[in-house]
Amino acid sequence: MTDSVYVGNAGSDATLDRGWLLGHFKDASDPRHSEDVEIKWGVHPQGDERAQWVTGEERTALLVLISGRFRVELPGRSVLLARQGDYVVWGQGVDHSWFAEEESVVLTVRWPSLPGYKVTDEDDPAAGHSRSLRTATDPVTS
Repeated sequence: MTDSVYVGNAGSDATLDRGWLLGHFKDASDPRHSEDVEIKWGVHPQGDERAQWVTGEERTALLVLISGRFRVELPGRSVLLARQGDYVVWGQGVDHSWFAEEESVVLTVRWPSLPGYKVTDEDDPAAGHSRSLRTATDPVTS
């Protein structure tokens, strides 16, 4: 491995940083550091949900279903990802929430990579599952 190459496994590496594989929150010397994009390998047990909607979103997001059944709630619309490869994209300013109807694996890509998005353990009843939420007082990154 050189300083500009990283080889890993999404399933293993995801457990190290709440699912996040790449983004501004990685050390600047790490090839996985990016201020342009964030990538998450999300493993969600059946029934896992984001109980609190993300509001004031400043990023664009792409969510791709790898396995399972995963529902994304958007204002006035519910999107079910049921077949491997199903995906949804939403832009800046679109509030959202989600629910794992079955044990699911989803790949999330968000851009740009911005500091200040995180659910704290106090906000997240299922602490240990990776989730992110913009909070006005929390400068900690995802």
